Amino acid sequence: MSTPETRPRYVHLGEIRFDALQADEVVERVRESAVLGRGGRIVTPNVDIVRQIRRDPDAHQHLRAADLVVADGAPLVWASRLSGDPLPERVAGSDLVWSLSRTAAEHGLRLFLLGGSPLAVENTASVAADRLREAYPTLTVAGTCCPPIGFDTNPDLLEELSSRLNACRPDIVFVGLGFPKQEQVISYLADRHPTAWYLGCGAGIDFVAGLRRRAPHWMRRTGLEWLHRLASEPRRLFVRYVVHDVPAACGLLWRSAARRWKRGL
Repeated sequence: MSTPETRPRYVHLGEIRFDALQADEVVERVRESAVLGRGGRIVTPNVDIVRQIRRDPDAHQHLRAADLVVADGAPLVWASRLSGDPLPERVAGSDLVWSLSRTAAEHGLRLFLLGGSPLAVENTASVAADRLREAYPTLTVAGTCCPPIGFDTNPDLLEELSSRLNACRPDIVFVGLGFPKQEQVISYLADRHPTAWYLGCGAGIDFVAGLRRRAPHWMRRTGLEWLHRLASEPRRLFVRYVVHDVPAACGLLWRSAARRWKRGL
């Protein structure tokens, strides 16, 4: 039976229930489960995902199906603090790619990389795999796939991908396709290969491959990574970040502060 110290703790922000975990605790949970042959799903919502879920209730099902939901976004951590029920830290999917790869190398777990830009000259997932192996020489990458645009709606291509995973038998699968596409693909694969852990990592594979540059550490620590990405890809990200996400973040912070104020009445 769980004691109060070991019982899982959750933080509710709007419609989402987050696991109150630090990054190293997420990695340890995956390791403990993976070495026993048990899989699961990790979703790392940011402000944009929270906004999408508020507008599309069907997208919320991806979070309900997840085994771990951790906050990939400083505004979510700030909102939890304003609400009086703080999350311990931001847990970015792009960071988990590295930390889970290190743990996989140390414990003999097998990786599969799915995603990355299909428009790149080289296979992005393969380049990312090479960089991870350079960082962790004992790492086993069982396979990679940088699928073409539209593969997720093609039953034949999905079945081919499922067959590849069946042959590779990975313990951890990084899926970098963006929300909600990556979660839809993860749902398909997890039903067929339930012994693997799946991480939806967004642009994480592109970051590892060097196709996109992450913000400096000081910008990540201060919650300004979005500004770096906006400056890097203004035409693609302006509407999402400035028109949609900034108001969504402000609304989330306001609602969190209001809930705490009401509880204090």
